[in-house]
Amino acid sequence: MPVSDFLRLPPPAQQPFARPFIKMQGLRNHFVFLDCREVALPSKAEVIRICDVHAGVGAEQVITIEQPRSSGAAAFMGIHNTDGTEAQACGNATRCLAWLLFEETGRTEVLIDSLGGPLHCLRQADGQVSVTLGPITVDNPHLPLVSGPLKDGVALSIGNPHAVFFVDEDVDIPAAAPAIARDPLFPDSVNVGVAQVLDQKTLKLAVWERPGMLTEACGTGACVAAYAGRLRGLLTGDEITVQLPGGTLLIRLLPDGRAVMTGPVEFCCTGYV
Repeated sequence: MPVSDFLRLPPPAQQPFARPFIKMQGLRNHFVFLDCREVALPSKAEVIRICDVHAGVGAEQVITIEQPRSSGAAAFMGIHNTDGTEAQACGNATRCLAWLLFEETGRTEVLIDSLGGPLHCLRQADGQVSVTLGPITVDNPHLPLVSGPLKDGVALSIGNPHAVFFVDEDVDIPAAAPAIARDPLFPDSVNVGVAQVLDQKTLKLAVWERPGMLTEACGTGACVAAYAGRLRGLLTGDEITVQLPGGTLLIRLLPDGRAVMTGPVEFCCTGYV
């Protein structure tokens, strides 16, 4: 039985109101998936409890699989943060959901709807998935913000907002990034990427994510960091390797401003909440 079928199993007799879940991770960015195509969405309180490692399953986001909203899409992806708010995009979660939909449908190519727009996904060899994200837009090429070593950043959007800062050495990100994320310039907060250029085709990146945590990996952050690096003339070519704490992503920048992100996905566990 494909692991994706677990989401459609009835709850155990002793827990008639329980929801089946699947937990997956992409570069140690970990998610709980709930199939909500035929049942109600989880409440904000339920999302918070599920994400809480002490009280629930533990996750950086809860991903709801919902009925598609456009013709040709396999599903709509709802992205729920640890505080119950919704995000517009998440590259690592998209790869994981695509893998579940590949298993469910037998396809090697799927389209996923999201608040950030349609996402085209391809199954690759060795557990790798490619997702086309974007287009990337530049909101401010030279941010007028400084927090410790973070200065002269680039504000971009890829369905969700990012501020990318280039540094020459490792930075205490939890000390410097929150002030940027909370700045009034970003009324809905912002993901803060801190990047080091290792060579003209390689970045080292860490991301302070909304609603306030240092994540092991950020797929959309990797895409915008590669884009910003090329915008600044720090990177060359269309294919950029981005090294994150949780592993490596390959980012291919397209002429129309979109980015193709390729990376691994892994199954963690199943259960009921």
